[in-house]
Amino acid sequence: MKIHCCLLVVCLLGGFSSATFAADVDTLLNDIKSVDQQAQGNRQAQQAIRELLKNDDVSLTTVLEAFSGANPLAVNWLRGAFESLADQRLKTTKTLPKKQLEAFVLDTRHDPRARRVAYEWLVKVDDTATSRIIPGMLNDPSVEFRRDAVARLLTQADTLFEDGKKSESQPIYEMALTGARDDDQIKSIVDKLRELGQEVDLPEHFGLLLSWKLIGPFDNSDEAGFDVSYPPETKIDPDGKYQGKDSTEVSWIDYATADDYGIVDLTKAQSAHKGAVTYAYTDFVSDEDRSVELRLGTPNAWKVWVNGELVFGREEYHHGTRLDQYQFPAKLRKGRNDILIKVCQNEQKESWAQKWEFQLRVCDPVGTAILSANRPPRVVPDEAKDKTESGDNS
Repeated sequence: MKIHCCLLVVCLLGGFSSATFAADVDTLLNDIKSVDQQAQGNRQAQQAIRELLKNDDVSLTTVLEAFSGANPLAVNWLRGAFESLADQRLKTTKTLPKKQLEAFVLDTRHDPRARRVAYEWLVKVDDTATSRIIPGMLNDPSVEFRRDAVARLLTQADTLFEDGKKSESQPIYEMALTGARDDDQIKSIVDKLRELGQEVDLPEHFGLLLSWKLIGPFDNSDEAGFDVSYPPETKIDPDGKYQGKDSTEVSWIDYATADDYGIVDLTKAQSAHKGAVTYAYTDFVSDEDRSVELRLGTPNAWKVWVNGELVFGREEYHHGTRLDQYQFPAKLRKGRNDILIKVCQNEQKESWAQKWEFQLRVCDPVGTAILSANRPPRVVPDEAKDKTESGDNS
C-alpha cells in the first residue's frame, strides 16, 4: 500500500513539474512578446531569454510558434531566443530535431517569419532539405519561399535557354511566372518569354488597374488642396461639371493607360499643371465580399477611398516612386465597388519634382493579383495615345 502511494505521489509530482515547466515557458515567451515598438520591455525580454537557455527541454518549435501575432521588434527578440537555443543544442548534440523543423516549415498555418527561421536552421543540419522542400513552394503564402522556388526554376530555364534548348525552356519560364511576385524576377521571366515570341499581359499578372475616369485640375496652391473636399469626394457623378483651378470648368474624361506597369501619367492625360489636384475613379466588380490589399505607387500626395470610405492617405511630395510603394488593406463587397484616388501636385520647379502620376493594383497579402469581373480588354499603345491626346481637361 505504501509503495503504491509513493508511486502515485511521484507521478503527481512529475505531472505537476511538467505542467509547471510548460506554463513557465509560456510565461517567458509572453515576456519576450511583450516588447513593444518603442522598445519597452527589453530588459524583461533579456531576462526571459536567459531563463529559457537554462533548460534543455525547451521545444524549439514552441519558440517558433510564439512568432504568431508578434510585432516586428518582438519577432527580432524571439528569433534571437530561438537561435541561441538552437546554437546551444547544436553544440551539445551536434544536430537539431530535423523532422519537427521540417514539419513546421511545411505547415503554412504558421507565421511565415517563423517558418523561414526554421528552414534556415534546418538546412544547417540537412544538406538535402533545400532540394526536397523548395520545389514545392511555388505557391506558398511566404513571399521568401516563393522567391526561392522561382529562382530554382529560373536557373533551370536559363540553362536550357543558353544551351539553345529554347522550346524546352518556355514551359519552365511560364511555370515560374505563375509563382513570381517580386518585380525583378517577373521582369526577367517576361523578357525571356517575349524573346521567345510569347505575349505576356504584365498588368493582368500584377492586378494593375488600367481604365480610369479623370477629373481636374482643382486647386492645390501652397499645397492647401490636400485637405479641401472637392465635389468628387462627396459624390461621384460621371456627368458632373465643376469649377476647377483658375475658375476653369472641369468634367470627367475616360483614360486608359497602356503602360506595362499601369502608370497613369497625369501630365499627359491632362497637362503638366502645378499646384493642382486630379481625381481618378474606377469601378471594381468583386465576385464575393473579401479583404484585399491595395498597393499604390506615386511621388505625389494622395488619398484613396473605397465605396466612399477613406482608406488611407499620405501628404508628401517627390520622395520617389516605385511599384507597391504604399500597401494598405481594404474591404470589397460582392458586386460593384467604387475606387477613388486623389493625386496632388505641388509647385516645386526642380526637374526631379515634375512627375505627377500614380499606379494602383489590387491583390492579396502575398501580391497575387485579384482581378475585377468587369476588367476591360487592355488597350494597345496607339489607342492609349489617342485617348491621351484628347484627354486635356483644362
